[in-house]
Amino acid sequence: MPTKVENWKDEVYGAEIREHLMEFAAEGWDAIPEDEHDAWFERFKWWGLYHQRKGQESYFMMRIGTPNGVLEPGQLQVVAEIADEYARGPVDNPEFGGAYCDWTTRQSIQLHWIKIEDIPEIFEKLEANGLGTQQACGDSWRNIVGCPVAGKDKHEHIDAWPVAEELHETFKGNDDYANLPRKWKVAVTGCDQGCGQGDINDLAYEPAEKEVDGETKLGFNIRVGGGLSRKEPRFSRSIDVWVPPERAADIGHGMSALFREYGDRDDRFNARIKFLVDEWGTEKMRDVLQEEFVDFELQTAGENMRDQYTYNAGGQEHGDHVGVHEQPDGNYYVGLDVLVGRMGVDDVSELAELADEYGSGEVRLTQRQNIIVTDVDSDRLDEFLDEPLLETYSPDPHPFMRGSIACTGTEFCSLSIVETKNRQVRYARWLKDNVELPEGVTDFHIHLSGCTASCAQPQIADISLRGMKTRKDGDPVEALDIGLGGGLGENPNFADWVEMRVPADEVPGYIRNLLATFEAEREPGQTFREFIAERDEETLQDLAEAEETDYEDPYMHNTKMTWYPYADEDDMGDSPAPTDGDGESIAPADD
Repeated sequence: MPTKVENWKDEVYGAEIREHLMEFAAEGWDAIPEDEHDAWFERFKWWGLYHQRKGQESYFMMRIGTPNGVLEPGQLQVVAEIADEYARGPVDNPEFGGAYCDWTTRQSIQLHWIKIEDIPEIFEKLEANGLGTQQACGDSWRNIVGCPVAGKDKHEHIDAWPVAEELHETFKGNDDYANLPRKWKVAVTGCDQGCGQGDINDLAYEPAEKEVDGETKLGFNIRVGGGLSRKEPRFSRSIDVWVPPERAADIGHGMSALFREYGDRDDRFNARIKFLVDEWGTEKMRDVLQEEFVDFELQTAGENMRDQYTYNAGGQEHGDHVGVHEQPDGNYYVGLDVLVGRMGVDDVSELAELADEYGSGEVRLTQRQNIIVTDVDSDRLDEFLDEPLLETYSPDPHPFMRGSIACTGTEFCSLSIVETKNRQVRYARWLKDNVELPEGVTDFHIHLSGCTASCAQPQIADISLRGMKTRKDGDPVEALDIGLGGGLGENPNFADWVEMRVPADEVPGYIRNLLATFEAEREPGQTFREFIAERDEETLQDLAEAEETDYEDPYMHNTKMTWYPYADEDDMGDSPAPTDGDGESIAPADD
């Protein structure tokens, strides 16, 4: 039987949700029937809105989709203005202030504390400037990801930006693909560094060469069925198909239609194409695609370039586009490190001004939660690099800063078990000041995810952290599972989970001890990933002990049970929510 979500979608879904959303905006929060909250909140996702967690009723997270992470000139300033005016809540964040923008691991933008009453004005301003939230969430084509410097990079074999743009324009708002069994994540990349992360997407286009009619042509090999969630990660698998760029949208049509027709609508836990690939195998997947969903003969896979992948490949080449890089046109792009992907609105606005002054005004977002300023004039490069803002958002960051990723956490997310963003900021700073990386280690990734949904992609990090709970000295405290040795590259590998429920304030001590063991026992030139891979599970569990240090963690209490982790009065009963369109509490008075 179809799930309750499928039944809600049968009643109202896709573009038609907008009309209801605007009615609720005009009438206010209370107009949403309380017994229909779950149904409407599920539908609102299609328009990029997630209701925030318990204690924050009437507030939403808004996701803005930016295909391939591209923000055209002027758009970053628009986002900053919207965040400044509409994304302010009752309490400031102690690290980031009252309003900020989050750059996500899927090259999108997230704003918090959004009121439904403000949606019409926000949508109007976004859409007037070529931006939008349509299908940024929900059971449909999500934001298309890929190499963030497509068209600007000397490493690319084929400019994937026109392909990503075509896919975005073809499938956003397309009623035939608006209601899929679950989310549909697509990666397109044309460079040889592997930064598109196709291995962890539902559908991946990866650069490949193919002999066609005696001529070597560049196009894409197709991989299907990657993903990280539900403690059942999968890498995407080749279905032995190569397509030229002009056929990319046809494959998009065919594969997403296949998923629409054969994906599991009776069990949302199994409603991802990775499980269908498990069930069918890649040969049947290809056969069904050929027989039922495309009207041209599929060509076999070409010669891929995976042996050249450097991005998160376990070596010393970063491949993440942070730093100063010359473009083919002689100008430069400068990748800036944004610790845990969050910038205060004043900094966002200033960066938009700098992008206008020194470059074309275009910026791009990466899957490592960073931001890139493109088209910097070669004659003014040094002047740009001397700007004070780049002391905070450095193009040459310390490896612990560069390698840090964190999801939203209990600050706003109903799924998360622990606080994440501010904690990972504190972890990175403490590690930078107190731990020496072994000689030659310049690329080291630590990802902190608040739950098993894996939004911070912990399974593909050197050190993977996943939110849990435990008891310490008789009291419940926030804790983390620890995994080791994950990464991508030619031969991707998921992390091995070796420590469970480590109190969060003992994790920095564990990392320090682990790296000391690595330094003492590694072979000459051996990478951390190689070091982990050659050891069995029992040995990995004995590599290091967790311990307290002088690191201080103010979030050890059960932040999920607070209304906001950073409020002075954080009990649920202290929450002002729900509030009206002006932010005034409309919560029922206590008896």
